Order: sequence, then structure tokens, then C-alpha cells
Amino acid sequence: MKIYDYNGTANICGRKIREVRERKNFSQEQFAAKLQVEGVNLTQKAISRIETGKRVVADYELLAASRVLGVTLDWLLSGIISV
Repeated sequence: MKIYDYNGTANICGRKIREVRERKNFSQEQFAAKLQVEGVNLTQKAISRIETGKRVVADYELLAASRVLGVTLDWLLSGIISV
């Protein structure tokens, strides 16, 4: 049984992370390396699992991803959450 499940996925930002990563022409390995420079140790496999919605994303990982990708946290989470 999955502990974290939101409409069949473990996160709501994975598809947007993939969209921007591909737009910036970063491979998953390049993106993982850029996150490691930010102090977040993720592998290519972890990036793949995030993008496919199979892995939960910690808040500090999401913050680092937004910095590396040059997008806001709000954008990464937009369309899903209403305040």
C-alpha cells in the first residue's frame, strides 16, 4: 500500500519539473548534478521517479529544483492547489 497517493501519483510537481528540464535541454543526469551543487543529493534514477510521480519530493528538494530550473515554487505547484 502506498502511503502517499494524490490521484495516483506521489507528487504533483513531477510533470512540470520534466517539462522545464526538457525545455532547458538538461538530461536527468545533468539536472541531478546541478541539484547536487545546490546541496541536494539526488541520482538520475531519483529524478526519473520524481518525474513519473513514483517518488515523493521533499520541500528542500522542491526549493532546489525551482532554483536550478529558474521557476517559482508557485509555478511548480500551480494548477493543482487552490488557496
